[in-house]
Amino acid sequence: MDRKEILAGLIEVLRTIRTVDPAKLENVTEETDFMTDMNTPSTELINIAAKVEQKFDVEFEDEDIDELGSKVKDVIDLIIKAKARTEEERGN
Repeated sequence: MDRKEILAGLIEVLRTIRTVDPAKLENVTEETDFMTDMNTPSTELINIAAKVEQKFDVEFEDEDIDELGSKVKDVIDLIIKAKARTEEERGN
């Protein structure tokens, strides 16, 4: 799964978040900031992370969430990291 596919899936998740204005999802890029560009409350990032875990069948570590930045690329990086960790665990 490449970054573009992950971004598309992430936008699908964001469409289900009631505090995210659907109009703000039209031009989302990896540089889009959840808080400044989408006016997403920081507390909502936890909800987004939980929905992303379900959508992409991954599990984030607590420290991953603690270190999560507020840009879309940060979430994409986290998904890639979690997927790699999951594949590694399944391989062992």
